Amino acid sequence: MSTIQNKFRGLLQHPYEPLFLPKNNGQLVYDLPESFFTDRYRPIGENLVNRFGAGSLPPPGISSDVPVVNRVSIKDITQPDLKFAEAIPRYGAFSLFLPEHRRIAGQLIELFLSQPDADTLGDVAAYARDRLNGPLFQYALSSALMHRDDTANVPMAIDIPMNYTASDTILEQRLAYFREDIGVNLHHWHWHLVYPGDGPMRVVRKDRRGELFYYMHQQMLARYQTERYSQELSTLEPLDNLRAPIPEAYYPKIIRSANNRTYPARYPNMTLSNVARTADQFNLTIADLERQLQRVMEAIDAGFVVSQSGQRTQLDNFRGIDVLGNIIESSALSINRQFYGDTHNTGHILLSFIHDPRDEYLESFGVMGDITTAMRDPIFYRWHAYVDNLFQRHKLRFAPYTRADLSNPGVNLLSLETELDRQASVKNRLLTFWQRSQVDLGAALDFGPDGNVYVTFTHLQHAAFNYRLQVAYSGTARPATVRIFLAPKRNERGVALTFDQQRRLAIEMDTFRVNLTPGINNIIRRSTNSSVTIPYERTFRNVSQSNLGDTSFRFCGCGWPSHMLVPKGDPFGVQYDLFAMLSDYTKDRVDPPFDERRGCNDAHSFCGLQDRTYPDARNMGFPFDRRVPNTVRSFADFVAPYQNMRVATVTVQFTNTVVART
Repeated sequence: MSTIQNKFRGLLQHPYEPLFLPKNNGQLVYDLPESFFTDRYRPIGENLVNRFGAGSLPPPGISSDVPVVNRVSIKDITQPDLKFAEAIPRYGAFSLFLPEHRRIAGQLIELFLSQPDADTLGDVAAYARDRLNGPLFQYALSSALMHRDDTANVPMAIDIPMNYTASDTILEQRLAYFREDIGVNLHHWHWHLVYPGDGPMRVVRKDRRGELFYYMHQQMLARYQTERYSQELSTLEPLDNLRAPIPEAYYPKIIRSANNRTYPARYPNMTLSNVARTADQFNLTIADLERQLQRVMEAIDAGFVVSQSGQRTQLDNFRGIDVLGNIIESSALSINRQFYGDTHNTGHILLSFIHDPRDEYLESFGVMGDITTAMRDPIFYRWHAYVDNLFQRHKLRFAPYTRADLSNPGVNLLSLETELDRQASVKNRLLTFWQRSQVDLGAALDFGPDGNVYVTFTHLQHAAFNYRLQVAYSGTARPATVRIFLAPKRNERGVALTFDQQRRLAIEMDTFRVNLTPGINNIIRRSTNSSVTIPYERTFRNVSQSNLGDTSFRFCGCGWPSHMLVPKGDPFGVQYDLFAMLSDYTKDRVDPPFDERRGCNDAHSFCGLQDRTYPDARNMGFPFDRRVPNTVRSFADFVAPYQNMRVATVTVQFTNTVVART
């Protein structure tokens, strides 16, 4: 293991535990200059150096039989000015949805990125670590590590507590397995780490960033709504009235260990209020947000947005969705932040302070104010359903795709089916069940004060399966893009969905390239190779036991957890439409082309490629991101004119048993 990897290895662990204390069960010790000790420990700095420094006895509580494998020497440096970051109290709450916090985080990322080399960065980070807010430090350093070439192999992770939060009498609790899944929340956190909204432009400005904000959240919504139907829950009601009572309550029952206080609850039928929080430098009225939303809708309907200088930028073109995404989020790439506001983030903040909008009770924000916990709350999905409707309003302005867009001459998809990855399996039947797994969260970005935290938790899982496609091709050898989607057939009452409803709920299961040769092509694709997911081992990777020389650690924590690829279904079996098409690769190709088998490209549909062009020239969600002609009323109608498409019916059957992960 390299010295650089060791240097950062302990910096991201237990941010409220002093750095001079041993890490990794006593196997990693930092030798710190006395000047690095905070005011609390500086009077006994010499004693601490003698106790924990080079040549010292084994640290207290660590057996002499457990050798200190690694010692890391931190150089004395010119101490950076951290006053800007100390504006966020060390033991306070940190939220990327707060504009001032986002600005400070971006400035801290820039400080870390500006260091001349990784070694100096480690020294600066070591000095800053014990002085700054823990989650702020972890976020900024993790983002900097991810975006520097010289820290490519440094691992990053975070722990999200999981605990079911209500009784079975609460209907929304039927979806707790989705909302409170650790891997789902990890994905949301890691995506925002890869795509920060503020910071140096070289970090924020990524290819099709705004469009990816739209598409990743749209897909999470589609998955959530699909799960709702299978659990006999109704269609989500978008949070489109900011002044009406909110019937859903949420009691998070998780502790913010910076101050050992629980995230505040939201009671039934609370209403939003204007938020005035002096300590957070935040003052917002509901009317402000309504005005911002109205301006965004007017821009969508007009087909253009206006910059501060009055220049128009078109929305009704291929890149328009990208421009709109950066405005709605909003990121530093917003064309006119002052005019169009901070709509998405402001909604999060209004909701997260609903319990104490004026800081009268000295309560911090609720789970909606934290990217690591926001997806646990049912209101997250109602707010994002409203945000997604803004994007859909824009998409409705586009004409349906044409035959030239959808066809692929010479390609005939003869059959489409699934089979479980085992002998004698039933065709087109997928199986889901509960799985009990254990993961060491303490070796990751642990917010708690203790050591390793081995957590046993139960999560949804599915049996591995394969897609089988048979394609007849007439022509010279050439590539094609296989696109596979899954869509619910019926709502919670068993009523058939319209095709327009289905296309908006179509879940991307996989997108990959194949090389077609003349004649019959038999294509087998394993579910574990999905372009949406990352494997369990990467979602819950153990920092202290991992091969840190493996370059897969870079960027690779971003991706939908593989155990949540397939909807839960029910014990009787829920039917879904499985759609596949082979699109024309000449219209899909980007330069340079990418190889999904190299690096960590396996979740590119949700996470793109690091510092590279998004690997698909089509709009995200193609071919279901646009409306269809009125004559198309079903999947059968949609695929009928095209030989390169096919739809099949698959059944997802849930077994209420718990299987231990081996």
